[in-house]
Amino acid sequence: MVPLPWALATVYDSAMQFTMLLLTVMAADPAGWNSHEGGLLKYRVQVRYGEEPATMPAGWSFGRVSAVASDASGDVYVFHRAAKGVDPLVIFDDKGHYKKSWGGGVFSNPHGVRIDKAGHVWLVDNGDHTVRKFTKDGELLMLLGKPGEHGLAKDRFYRPTDIAFAADGSFYVSDGYGNSRVAKFSPKGEFLLEWGKKGTAAGDFNLPHVVQVDSKGRVWVSDRENNRIQCFDANGKFLKQWNHLGATQGMHILPDDTMWIITHRNNIENLTYDTLSGRIMKIDIETGKVLGSIESPGHWIHVTPKDEIFVGSLTGNTFRFYPGWLSHGLGVDEGQQKK
Repeated sequence: MVPLPWALATVYDSAMQFTMLLLTVMAADPAGWNSHEGGLLKYRVQVRYGEEPATMPAGWSFGRVSAVASDASGDVYVFHRAAKGVDPLVIFDDKGHYKKSWGGGVFSNPHGVRIDKAGHVWLVDNGDHTVRKFTKDGELLMLLGKPGEHGLAKDRFYRPTDIAFAADGSFYVSDGYGNSRVAKFSPKGEFLLEWGKKGTAAGDFNLPHVVQVDSKGRVWVSDRENNRIQCFDANGKFLKQWNHLGATQGMHILPDDTMWIITHRNNIENLTYDTLSGRIMKIDIETGKVLGSIESPGHWIHVTPKDEIFVGSLTGNTFRFYPGWLSHGLGVDEGQQKK
């Protein structure tokens, strides 16, 4: 072989090293995080839902949006850490126009909102350690926990995070930043049982941040700081866990058992960027397979029967993702192209 000149040999050697590195990267088998896991979901986004168009009372805007939910009529409930003089629960109609609001002076640190099948509004406050049940108009029907007092007891929480409803009307509270447990209650609010403690073993929690129940009665808990989702039966028996979906912030399971999450690669990314750089994922509930994904910051996720995705973000935004796609690179929805 004829020796290559020094300069040419250096270039050749560098090129070979780069090629080997590229082949090594291409041959790697990443554990779940790609450009768009499961394929890019075909959605468009309204980034200032509830604020554009401006239909709220003059001078109102969202604080840090902790949670969002919708009811059977299509009304949307935004629970946010409001500035003084702004109600923390703001309700919009199905067109995104301000309808009413309430809750001023009640909440310390809004965290979660869920609507049960009867249309009652449940609000979780991890600042004063309570879970409250209201009518749609803001009449208090039930108070669990004692405002301003925390504890590990049947009648106390320690910074609870979320609530989920079983088919028989019983419900589960993820509790939470302080207690690392899930507590189960009867439809009347009577304490039934609890499970979990601080730790990393199966059934332990390091911040149960969100809880949901599927059609089979299984209880799904985002064990956020342990970078996993755990699954239990109705009485807290551990069934399985997923470790490939990162530090899950929010989760919503539809009646057909389609699971949606908003997540980060890990708890370090979550804590460092404070709900930025997140990923919405659609999940097969039996296998944990990612069926599609899109990027979004966010703390909470709710999906409607119309496949609209609402995300509550601590950036001070409520995002509304709706089915739609680009056409011919013009940035307009299909069927709406300029003629």
